Amino acid sequence: MSTEKPRGAAAKEAFSGRTMFIFAAIGSAVGLGNIWRFPYVAYENGGGAFIIPYLVALLTAGIPLLMLDYAIGHRYRGSAPLSFRRLHPKLETIGWWQLLICVVIAIYYALIIGWAMQYTVFSFSKAWGDDPASFFMKDYMKVSDQVTIGFDFIGPVLIATAIAWLVLLVVLMLGVQNGIGKLNVVLIPLLVVMFLIMVGMALTLPGAGAGLDALFTPSWSALADSSVWVAAYGQIFFSLSVGFGIMVTYASYLKPRSDLSGSALVVGFANSSFEILAGIGVFAALGFMATASGTEVSEVATSGIGLAFIAFPAIISQAPFGTLIGVLFFGALAFAGFTSLISIVEVIVAGVRDKLGLSRPAAVALVVLPLAAVSLLFFPTTTGLNLLDVVDAFVNNFGIVTAALMSVMLLTAGFSALPTLRDHINSVSSFKLGRTWMIMTGGITPLILGYILIDQVTKTASEGYNDMPQWFVNTFGWGMAASLVVIAYLLSRMPWSRRTAEAFTSPAPPIEDAYLDRKAIANKQSLTHYAGTAGRTAALGQDFSLRAIDRGTVVQKDAPWAHAAPGEVASRRSTAGSPVSHSEGELS
Repeated sequence: MSTEKPRGAAAKEAFSGRTMFIFAAIGSAVGLGNIWRFPYVAYENGGGAFIIPYLVALLTAGIPLLMLDYAIGHRYRGSAPLSFRRLHPKLETIGWWQLLICVVIAIYYALIIGWAMQYTVFSFSKAWGDDPASFFMKDYMKVSDQVTIGFDFIGPVLIATAIAWLVLLVVLMLGVQNGIGKLNVVLIPLLVVMFLIMVGMALTLPGAGAGLDALFTPSWSALADSSVWVAAYGQIFFSLSVGFGIMVTYASYLKPRSDLSGSALVVGFANSSFEILAGIGVFAALGFMATASGTEVSEVATSGIGLAFIAFPAIISQAPFGTLIGVLFFGALAFAGFTSLISIVEVIVAGVRDKLGLSRPAAVALVVLPLAAVSLLFFPTTTGLNLLDVVDAFVNNFGIVTAALMSVMLLTAGFSALPTLRDHINSVSSFKLGRTWMIMTGGITPLILGYILIDQVTKTASEGYNDMPQWFVNTFGWGMAASLVVIAYLLSRMPWSRRTAEAFTSPAPPIEDAYLDRKAIANKQSLTHYAGTAGRTAALGQDFSLRAIDRGTVVQKDAPWAHAAPGEVASRRSTAGSPVSHSEGELS
């Protein structure tokens, strides 16, 4: 057996402190959606009045879900599959489902970063000319008239995407502290400074006030529209990187004594602050564009790829100091996308390390090289844009939403995990949680996610998706989303590496139900996958539980009574009572 101690958990790598973790978490949350999605969502759903449901959604769903992910990762100290496995063996599939969602997102996300990198360079010469839409669709992406899979590669796009993957490979090879942590500490402040300069310049443009009026003028009647509230919850959910393994993985790299609830509040409000800043900058620029073209803001307002790569180039061509605005905007877009991509791929790397017991360099190579190959094969092509459109819509609307809904419902009703996770948060945090957090996490969140899911399923099933061929949508949309569940289950059935199992122990016992797990408790069987699991909570610094000692699953050499006489151990057991009678809360 190898003498190297493989990861097996996040314990062997960690952020140097809470500050670095916060920068990394903000880097993951602040992504492309903050810049090109939020401004339009706010504009379309009541303008200034949208801030009310947006803040309600942040406080009742976004931050509570952040805390839930933090608790799972920090308590069980592993990747998403390992953390869920340690929480309860039957939940391992959820962890793999979240990891596979990251696989799908990663293979197309790098393409967009490549676009942003190239458009940063294009800003110097305004290469898109007088018709940015035609340039992007025909000259740059050379979009095919056929909605299919083709392999007509676009050289410059292929090279830019490959560079994004190469930089990612280097950063992940450097590790959690020297790679992910230090990069975010540099890029996030730089991103904020760049965007502040860009927003300041946008506010000086003629017509900026008209854009801000369009964005912030409240339509109070919109508050009575349920779709506005759903849009607010949807925006918060998609922008905070919750529900698909990222925050579970990052929290596992925190030190045992780390303020979880305080960190969630900082990350949640920092993410929302950046979104509002992005909204100001984007609509100030759109106001200038509308004024310059003699039209209304409503006629130029858009979101997504259309905003970033069509509307903004048009603004840059007409604006004073347009080149500088372009470099700042597309540079910020590239930085925001890259910090998010790092977090997405790290979820996969961590899961592979845990499952196979690999070193970081081996796991990074095993993950990044195949992902890059698939990404470069399918997306920098004349048919890649249509594929990106379908895959992105379905993995978000049906993959992330469904996985998050199932995990919250199972943790709430299936395994009654919220009280234990709440207690874990309270044991290390300054801001204490109570029943209100459990109601918001286990009550409000499933209702909203369920509504969003049902609405999207019924709408897409009845209307189709963007007039694309049904076979294409069925294969790369519905088929892709359903296959993730099947593959996740199969991965959960695969054995874990012996190196992983023997080198590490779980820092906390699984969450057992006195009735549902009664057979395991009665037979004194350990629910953990690992024979050497220690029944303690690292964050609390507690001794190994008597239940673990009775089962023989404790690492005896680390127990304070490891060298005690048999009679002394028996005396301690009898004093504490039967191990089976202890509740999970007492043991953790």
